[in-house]
Amino acid sequence: MEHGEYATRGALLDLFPMGSDQPYRLDFFDDEIDSLRLFDVDSQRTLEEVAAINLLPAHEFPTDQTAIELFRSQWRDRFEVKRDAEHIYQQVSKGTLPAGIEYWQPLFFSEPLPPLFSYFPASTLIVNTGDLEASAERFQNEARARFENRGVDPMRPLLPPELLWLRSDELFSELKKWPRVQLKTERLADKAANTNLGYQTLPDLAVRAQNKAPLDNLRRFLESFTGPVIFSVESEGRREALSEMLARIKVAPKHVLRLEEATGNGRYLMIGAAEHGFIDSQRGSALICESDLLGERVARRRQDSRRTINPDTLIRNLAELHIGQPVVHGTRRGPLRGHDYPGSRRHHRRISDADLRQRCQAIRSGIVPASYQPLCRRGGKNAPAQAGRRCTTRRDKKRLRKYATWRPSCWISTPSARRRRVLPLNTTANSISCSATASHLKPRRIRRRRSTPSSAICASRWPWTAVCGDVGFGKTEVAMRAAFLAVENHKQVAVLVPTTLLAQQHYDNFRDRFANWPVRIEMLSRFRSAKEQAQILEQAAEGKIDILIGTHKLLQSEVKLRDLGLLIVDEEHRFGVRHKERIKAMRADVDILTLTATPIPRTLNMAMSGMRDLSIIATPPARRGGEDLRSRI
Repeated sequence: MEHGEYATRGALLDLFPMGSDQPYRLDFFDDEIDSLRLFDVDSQRTLEEVAAINLLPAHEFPTDQTAIELFRSQWRDRFEVKRDAEHIYQQVSKGTLPAGIEYWQPLFFSEPLPPLFSYFPASTLIVNTGDLEASAERFQNEARARFENRGVDPMRPLLPPELLWLRSDELFSELKKWPRVQLKTERLADKAANTNLGYQTLPDLAVRAQNKAPLDNLRRFLESFTGPVIFSVESEGRREALSEMLARIKVAPKHVLRLEEATGNGRYLMIGAAEHGFIDSQRGSALICESDLLGERVARRRQDSRRTINPDTLIRNLAELHIGQPVVHGTRRGPLRGHDYPGSRRHHRRISDADLRQRCQAIRSGIVPASYQPLCRRGGKNAPAQAGRRCTTRRDKKRLRKYATWRPSCWISTPSARRRRVLPLNTTANSISCSATASHLKPRRIRRRRSTPSSAICASRWPWTAVCGDVGFGKTEVAMRAAFLAVENHKQVAVLVPTTLLAQQHYDNFRDRFANWPVRIEMLSRFRSAKEQAQILEQAAEGKIDILIGTHKLLQSEVKLRDLGLLIVDEEHRFGVRHKERIKAMRADVDILTLTATPIPRTLNMAMSGMRDLSIIATPPARRGGEDLRSRI
């Protein structure tokens, strides 16, 4: 650990402040500091306890005692020394560097500070944008004005700007020594040292989804441009999407890896990091990025696929290991055994035995098994000591009986049971996908772990799918399409929401969306009177209501649905486990679709273990970046 560094380990915070000889260890109890201790970096042993510490910020200049003495000497040569404790001189003399000490940085050095250019390698290329001359002149005038206006403060006397920054003429004199690329809209003067590159902006190529010919602007540009055109996207998935879009105007670009491969007057497609395209008039080529066609580029969080567990870092010292302690297993060490599960077959590695019982660990791609808890028999020599073992056994049996009685047996058999096949959307009903939100939800934007919600509903088993996505990513659109698919197959849909306001919002949105179809939608919340609620419950039991939206009232025992086929749970993280399983117990053959932006650990664990399907909407809808999300109460 060096000066200015810190490290956290649980409730411990180790830090090495500037100006301190030893690092400190802070032991927290909740959000309060329980103890402050000095410790040795090498042995990690506590040296002594202290009552307080001084946390000084790290700086780019020396702050040791030699530098402080040099500061004091040069300060006395330039300014008058005040005895006020708040004076800069007195604070630095005590080892405390106040905020803004950088403006007196030259006083910590015995020689003038060299410019930044002296640290550049010989092959440095300088790139600057905008009008650098005007910006440098403006900054120099502002620095001079601040010095003249505030330099007379006796508590904080200022150094002349020439000691802190280069003058504008010195700056451009240094810049002339280096090769430079200037990004400007106007041309440079025609000189031997200047070269003007002919980059031009692209015309308007945005896709107009509301027009009959959305790609008409792009088609006209490609017909008129005779040079090579390179399309740039950010990932392989976007490359496939752009290829399908270009196929509509009968353009089949050739896939290339580098710009050098784009030779000849053709159309090319590559993966690159460019955000905006341009026309190179000198070479006669054009670069078109996805943002030029679909608006602002959608930012994605790229996951490091190479991130794996390094077994070497799990065990730092052989002295930490003990006989019988769990250790990390090799990636492919030991025999693999296949186990059949409903709808899949997985391989496991046997990692321990307890008499005739074996413990296996599933093998997943890219995951190295870590340490595990060894198996033991109750009452065996490896079992933990427990007081009142017989009482514990009776209590466990009682709880197991209670749980087995409460949990319906039909729930346990659901994953392997079969049901009547749900037909997909027909040609007429498929028009539900052709509304204004069609361009906001594309199947390729949903990263599937197993299947999309629509394909899961059409499968032969009852699905339980969780859809995760940020606000405005299209989770409600997925729910509407799933609800329409269930209603089209003569099933009832229940939409469970946590709040009354959200129930009213979904009620309005569903009614507006299904206004052109004979779908009856009702809401059950405190906004309805007792008489209206009784009528809604009676009609729902008779099967006259297709979609019923409600809050926790849907979980009451008097709610009976004649043929419930789909349960949609919005904001799943705001419901308890018993809430969701209570309505599941009404019918065994119920599809469940949960929507959440922050999935709870139980949902993620069930998805990773294969008990639930997980669909992630990773990106916002196309062209959503220009729309503002407004919330009103």
